[in-house]
Amino acid sequence: MIKVYELLIENQGKVYRPLVEDGITWTTERQGAPGKLEFKVLKDDLINFQEGNPVRFRVDGQNVFFGFVWDKRRDKDQLISVIAYDQLRYLKYKDTYLYTNKKASDVIKMIAADQKLEVGEIEDTGYVIQQRLRDNETFFDIIYDALSLTFDNTKKLYVLYDDYGRLALRNAESMMLDLVVGENAAENFEYVTSLDGVYNQIKLSYDNESTGKRDIYIAKDSNSINNWGLLQYFEKINEKTNVQVKANTLLEIYNKKSRSLEIKKAIGDKRVRAGTSVIVYLPGIGDTSIQNYMQVERVVHYFADNEHFMDLKLRGRL
Repeated sequence: MIKVYELLIENQGKVYRPLVEDGITWTTERQGAPGKLEFKVLKDDLINFQEGNPVRFRVDGQNVFFGFVWDKRRDKDQLISVIAYDQLRYLKYKDTYLYTNKKASDVIKMIAADQKLEVGEIEDTGYVIQQRLRDNETFFDIIYDALSLTFDNTKKLYVLYDDYGRLALRNAESMMLDLVVGENAAENFEYVTSLDGVYNQIKLSYDNESTGKRDIYIAKDSNSINNWGLLQYFEKINEKTNVQVKANTLLEIYNKKSRSLEIKKAIGDKRVRAGTSVIVYLPGIGDTSIQNYMQVERVVHYFADNEHFMDLKLRGRL
């Protein structure tokens, strides 16, 4: 099927449709990085654009990327290499926030309002954080701290991303795609299982000012400890709210082998962005097989000459 790629750059009300050399790459990561569009344009007498100019990229008339020119590099052949970032790039700057009785979704809206960022659909994250002080941290870190607290207490994972110029937050469970990725649809893959990031004993500490003692809460799996040795997660907490529930929840989440999968040059699908989940079908690899959903941690899309491929980094737990 013929693909129609459309790249537009706007400068002072004038829209340019540049001649793109060597294709376009679009990269998204699940956490802590903005969406990125990279391309090369041939400088001529007509085109004129600057850092900060809006960039739009569409495929077959459907919106894929909206962001801003951030970096330009020119060589002797008058090719300009351009990097554009979406709105999440503005979350890499720092500030200090003290907030009380806010959900992670409220924190995102608060920061977006202060930084004059456009907001789209922000799903209500439910869990209320009693009080939090984040000093001299990036907006990314402040937001992901709130999302991490929400995950630890609810087991609900939320994905923050830029939806064509508007901040969006969705529960990862609602981002599952009906897309099957297998070895026949990819050039190569690498599958890794590991105990890195795995914990079979959770130990939470709370300094109880009313008693003057330190309260300890533990959740553990003895069978897992016998198999893998003691892999302990320790955290000193400031809130004595559902602490044992939190310890049990963390054990349930992290007491599993981690698994990661990298797939090279799979057939591209523009719906795939970091945070979505795809069905992975790799039967009979090593001592196991994969026939289930895995979440996309990072995806790089390659668009060129009516071709569309993507490199995927996925994660899951066994």
